[in-house]
Amino acid sequence: MLDSLFMTFWYFLPAGIANLVPPLTVHLPGLKQWQTPLDLGKSYRGTRIFGDHKTIRGLTVGLFCGTLTCVLQSIFIPTPYHPVILGFLLSLGALGGDALKSFFKRRTSIPPGRTWFPFDQLDYIVGGLLLSRLYFIPPLPIYLGVFFLYFGLHLLFSYIGFRLHLKSQPI
Repeated sequence: MLDSLFMTFWYFLPAGIANLVPPLTVHLPGLKQWQTPLDLGKSYRGTRIFGDHKTIRGLTVGLFCGTLTCVLQSIFIPTPYHPVILGFLLSLGALGGDALKSFFKRRTSIPPGRTWFPFDQLDYIVGGLLLSRLYFIPPLPIYLGVFFLYFGLHLLFSYIGFRLHLKSQPI
């Protein structure tokens, strides 16, 4: 059982890292100025497409860190899958899922930074799993494990971020 739990955690870690890193880049001095929004300030039907919280900086750093995580993982546990491809797809899927959720969040007039439970916790999971299917399809228990494990981890890290004053809400 612990082996399955560890492999579930290990498989989806690049997506988790890609999702975790962008909010932290706001506080990095060298990257602080690089804050161009993904939507370039454009609107759709009078509302910003993604908003100011989704930046090219966050996308770039998230993709890099998630892909790098998969490459480093492959050093410890070799895999028949190319770590750059798998890491990139997991990361892009996670970040893409988050951006897509932001699009719909803006349509429902929920302000950036406000919680939209449970979609804020599931967006990166669904996106990462779907996009990575282009390259690798894990067994069903891994899928189910990823949903439960990373949903819980997201809640835990959100609370930690709130306690560290990195987030304005605990969830």
